[in-house]
Amino acid sequence: MIEDFKSTNTGKFMSQLEEIGIRAGKTHRNLPVKNMIDLSVLKNEGILTSTGALSVRTGKYTGRSPDDRYIVDDNETHNKVDWGKVNHPFSEEKFDRIFEKMKKHLEEKEIFVFDGFIGADTNNQLPIRIVNDHIWQSFFARQMFIRPSAAELESLKPEFTLIAINDFKATPEIDGTRSDAFILINFSRKLVLIGATSYAGEIKKAMFSVMNYILPDRGVFPMHCSANIGRNGDTALFFGLSGTGKTTLSADPNRMLIGDDEHGWSDKGVFNFEGGCYAKCINLNRDAEPQIWDAIRSGAVLENVVIDRNTMKPDFKDGSLTENTRVAYPLDYIPGAVIPSLGGNPKVILFLTADAFGVMPPIARLTKDGAMYHFMSGYTSKLAGTERGITEPKATFSECFGAPFMSRHASVYAKMLGEKITTHNTIVYLINTGWSGGPYGIGKRINIKYTRNMVTAALTGKLETVNYRHDDIFNLDVPKSCTDVPSEILDPRNTWVEKDSYDFSARKLARMFIENFKKFGGTPQEIRDAGPQISE
Repeated sequence: MIEDFKSTNTGKFMSQLEEIGIRAGKTHRNLPVKNMIDLSVLKNEGILTSTGALSVRTGKYTGRSPDDRYIVDDNETHNKVDWGKVNHPFSEEKFDRIFEKMKKHLEEKEIFVFDGFIGADTNNQLPIRIVNDHIWQSFFARQMFIRPSAAELESLKPEFTLIAINDFKATPEIDGTRSDAFILINFSRKLVLIGATSYAGEIKKAMFSVMNYILPDRGVFPMHCSANIGRNGDTALFFGLSGTGKTTLSADPNRMLIGDDEHGWSDKGVFNFEGGCYAKCINLNRDAEPQIWDAIRSGAVLENVVIDRNTMKPDFKDGSLTENTRVAYPLDYIPGAVIPSLGGNPKVILFLTADAFGVMPPIARLTKDGAMYHFMSGYTSKLAGTERGITEPKATFSECFGAPFMSRHASVYAKMLGEKITTHNTIVYLINTGWSGGPYGIGKRINIKYTRNMVTAALTGKLETVNYRHDDIFNLDVPKSCTDVPSEILDPRNTWVEKDSYDFSARKLARMFIENFKKFGGTPQEIRDAGPQISE
């Protein structure tokens, strides 16, 4: 028999659900891990692999669906949200109509509830409730968010509730959505509704979006970044979009992991939002990423990874379902992970970009104004599979290195970054984890060993004592040498056979930076001047 978390407060919990109109036929709350795994297999939602990890498939939605994400436009959000291509407005009336349908859909259904927290810093912690109609997604939530103790669960009252019902679809012509799938965030009612998509990343990112909205009013800087800490207590941040190396580079055997994706920076330091990691698996290699490889065991959830049915071994090279194959696992699966996930004020910040043009230097040092410029620009190449319709790298500018999750104007977050850099004398570097020797299709991805060596040099202060050259096109200071990195690759122009082609491509990308930054019309001139410069 599947039993719920032992609690003397079941009546209070059920009344909380009924207060928002949820009256399911059968409800499970915070089931033990083994029970969740067994029930997922029993219900044919997943299979066990040779490693012990649970493997699931998410159907047609194998990545985020940003065009199906909406924020309710009301008195709370109307003048705070940066409405546009990323943050789509949704009316209160349409939200209420869909919610009523969803509640009716859940009547007599079996649901699974995870109650826990976002935020390792108890002063900035958000109690949350995740409601699912599939046990594997509740298992995902349990592994990704911060798990409560028995005592905490007894008194837990959620401040935000997310309801993700895979089997509920919207009717666009009636409900006002773009498709049958939807992600609706209502900050006034403190509710998130997700329907029709089984991609679990939507749950994680929706709650990340919630934190990004509420924390600035508390004086806390929310960040799409990974974080780790050295043996001497030095904290470092790694900003970047999915696929740029946040998870890979922060999982360093010589440093302790704070978290791989989502953090806040308060006056006291950095704290992880999550209790788990959500890593990409495509072409996962044990030698290159041993910590992630070893984390794929019982208690981990694999999404859309092809499994050999004879051996039950995952085939990480097979991207036939999607390039965006994923694994979720608890943070304590990483040896030496910091729990609770707290760190001091960062000494070094690394901006990661995967440049598909192959013209950005593999590492450059930024001034404070340069850091704010590149933070607001958020340049990278979207990699295949992270979003529906992306099949090869595509140059993109995603402000704050996470535009799909940032509900306020980029200047709000950039101002907070600039203040932190000044207050704590933080050094910022821009690292290109993308291509060298030519663009995507001609050049090669920069050797990860060299990238790791550059990261190590930055974190240990070795780059503070070397000579630099100035890149006139990108307006960047580039080191002339770096320990254990061939000096010739530090200047990307050296790696191209056709130098004129490099010059043409570099100027083309610089123009893209300049054109993109025009949307930030009210930005101070000193920040604008810190970006690429082209003399025609």
